[in-house]
Amino acid sequence: MAESYFLTDPRRLLEDWLSAGWRVIAPLLRDDALVPDILHDPDALPRGYTDQQAPGRYRLVPGDSERWFDAVVGPQGWKRWLHPPERKLWSARRGETGFEVTPDTEDWPATIFFGVRPCDLAAIARQAEVFRRAGDPAYTTRLAATRIVAVNCGRSAETCFCASMQTGPGARSAHDLALTEIEGGLLVEIGSKDGTAMLEGRALPTATPAQVQQAALRIEAAATSQPRAMPAKIAKRLQEVPDDPHWEEIASRCLHCANCTAVCPTCFCTDVTDRTSLDGKTAERWQRWDSCFSLDFSFLNGGPVRSSTAARYRQWMTHKLSSWHEQFGSSGCTGCGRCITWCPAGIDLVAEAGALAKGE
Repeated sequence: MAESYFLTDPRRLLEDWLSAGWRVIAPLLRDDALVPDILHDPDALPRGYTDQQAPGRYRLVPGDSERWFDAVVGPQGWKRWLHPPERKLWSARRGETGFEVTPDTEDWPATIFFGVRPCDLAAIARQAEVFRRAGDPAYTTRLAATRIVAVNCGRSAETCFCASMQTGPGARSAHDLALTEIEGGLLVEIGSKDGTAMLEGRALPTATPAQVQQAALRIEAAATSQPRAMPAKIAKRLQEVPDDPHWEEIASRCLHCANCTAVCPTCFCTDVTDRTSLDGKTAERWQRWDSCFSLDFSFLNGGPVRSSTAARYRQWMTHKLSSWHEQFGSSGCTGCGRCITWCPAGIDLVAEAGALAKGE
């Protein structure tokens, strides 16, 4: 069993870390949602909120005023920091005898991600594997300088299905510390040597067996309350139904807006663009997020490979839930439910998987 301590107020740790020079990124209140951003003042950590999520619907509403972490995942995960929507790859400047290319370098200070949910922990690990295989060191460099404080879920939103994906609601992937909100405070569990160092010099009382059990029961309750479960054999099934008419039925509702890929914590597709000054003396190459729902994403000589909405949705869903296993050794879905909540048409990934699995 991991070393466990009891903490009455998370701001105690945040004050210490900020004073020690860490950059802390935590879910903060932005535009009526919780969005990971740089925390400058521990008192800015939101408290007393819960969320209402359903297909195509998200509301952050007042909850128990004493609780810190009843609201679960918001629209933006940690991907926006580790794999930003846009970044400069290199710049070039023309001189009298040619041109010089300068790779872009990034200042990534020692950082703490505070409040990472278990589904997002799994997503971080899965994206790390994607970029490791791609030979892109930027993600690994950022992650290596980052410490992760997870928050286990004591409740689940209606759209959560992490239990069926074996990614939560308790932390299973690599983390340094894990917090579970219990009566009167937080259970703090150490997950790594770096986690031990993060608590060094802090006289936290050891958690009692009753507190440890209470935390375990809260996590278990969050798991059993989830109304959705991904079909167990969906990876194999999707390989068998490329011509199922249900793809067209989904397409009749899909707006191919790419919201699902933008909010997904594991989607990684990008494009590159070049920006050149009018005088032709300087140029830059930028990487930016792209989506398999974009008509141009599969464009080859003569036109796009996947010209229909049905083909693009099938590509996304089949890759996410099936062929990802062959590529990276796991599912590309961690059960966070964001693609359900933030789909403007209210398309439910789990329900559509269930419909395609019926003929199994």
